[in-house]
Amino acid sequence: MEEHIENPMPRIGDKAPDFKATTTYGDLVFSEYNKGSWVILFSHPADFTPVCTTEMSGFATRHKEFKDMNCKLIGLSIDSIHAHVAWVNNVKKNTGVLFDFPIIADLDMHVAMKYGMIMPGEATTAAVRAVFIIDPNGIIRLIMYYPLNVGRNMDEIVRALKALQTADKHKVALPLNWQPGEKVIVPPPTSVDAMEEREKSDYEMVDFYLAKKNI
Repeated sequence: MEEHIENPMPRIGDKAPDFKATTTYGDLVFSEYNKGSWVILFSHPADFTPVCTTEMSGFATRHKEFKDMNCKLIGLSIDSIHAHVAWVNNVKKNTGVLFDFPIIADLDMHVAMKYGMIMPGEATTAAVRAVFIIDPNGIIRLIMYYPLNVGRNMDEIVRALKALQTADKHKVALPLNWQPGEKVIVPPPTSVDAMEEREKSDYEMVDFYLAKKNI
């Protein structure tokens, strides 16, 4: 009989599932770690693997940039805490890069299952490359999934976080390929009066429902 793995996936807008875990920086409760800051929770398939090493190094070398955006990092794989510590040490010795953020030891797949990181069609004992961006209220705001053999794009993860924070702060939306400093999209009018006011505004008007402004 084919083994069936229950693999629920939390959705955008859901409360991030809470958990307690052992990490390379000690035990933590996720809801406490998340309190008051954004969090990027990301999984990788295994320690001592080439693509994962490039990705973890990418997060580490841009850690200050995330901190400056009030965002904490936390990684995960289905490996032991001893394997994690050995890998951290190995990469630091060979490249000088320290993975200076918690990495969850998830041998029993408890956290990976909560976050739908196990995709049986891809692997039953390794997490795919999932990214969850979670806001300071503990709400999942963005989800990315990559397969085992394709590394993530760090620039896009940073851009997505900046976009979410910009949208929240200014109550706007962001167009295709938006980058910080570019114009944003204002919400469309919801009445005829508002439509007429919009047409008198100094916004960049593609049409009454698609208008851009600087912030």
